[in-house]
Amino acid sequence: MGTATTPPPIIVVRKKKGHAGHHGGAWKVAYADFVTAMMALFIVLWLLSSDEKVKKAVGGYFLDPTGNGKMVGSNMSGAGTGIEMTTENMSKLKEKIEAAMKELPKFEQMKNNVQVTVTNEGLRIELLEKESGMFFESGNAKPSPQGTELIRMLGEQLSQLPNKLLIEGHTDAKPYASEAGYTNWELSADRANCARRVLQESGIAVDRVAQIRGFADQHLRNKADPFDPSNRRVSVLVQYRDVPATSKPAPEPPKSETTQPKPAEPHH
Repeated sequence: MGTATTPPPIIVVRKKKGHAGHHGGAWKVAYADFVTAMMALFIVLWLLSSDEKVKKAVGGYFLDPTGNGKMVGSNMSGAGTGIEMTTENMSKLKEKIEAAMKELPKFEQMKNNVQVTVTNEGLRIELLEKESGMFFESGNAKPSPQGTELIRMLGEQLSQLPNKLLIEGHTDAKPYASEAGYTNWELSADRANCARRVLQESGIAVDRVAQIRGFADQHLRNKADPFDPSNRRVSVLVQYRDVPATSKPAPEPPKSETTQPKPAEPHH
């Protein structure tokens, strides 16, 4: 008898139709990425077409997502554009500016000539001159290199605030020697105006500067010594947002119907 042969095993091959078996769920991931990218595109297009107030609010949110500040998306620890400086937190701005001053390369040379004080008008920052000049060239309205550096630092620190700024220029009582009629009045106003330019170059919006004041020697810091160099100074005042209401003007006196106007006096 011959030996029985074992039949070979039967192999069944099943082919799946379509591409689902090859790619699995990868198409879902790709689709989700596409939807996310389209959403981001629509948000960017929306922001580009929005007004400045919406842009600042969105920017403030990303600077401080917790929204601990008084306005949306900002607080005192960050630089959110929504910071609102009032009588309660002006002292914190003072500390912030003093800390930024210490980072300047020549801080030791100028620390005694910069006074930052909280007043009933707001935060006053005064740049006091030395005998040989420090923040402005002697007898000139042009800021010195370290004066420019300090004013730029102030502009960077104050650029994110909505508060109005007042810039004042002062001189000592020494008459300005000029044959062209240029006096301490022009010098004090020109120095304040030059400080304004540097501040705006550093990020201060044009509409933030409310006033430029030139006082000459009419508001001496050291009245006991009218020629003291510290009387020559430029002050930047950060005004409160919640400034107390000013008193109402006095009512005009009632006009009398019988009063006749006086004839004008002849000019001599």
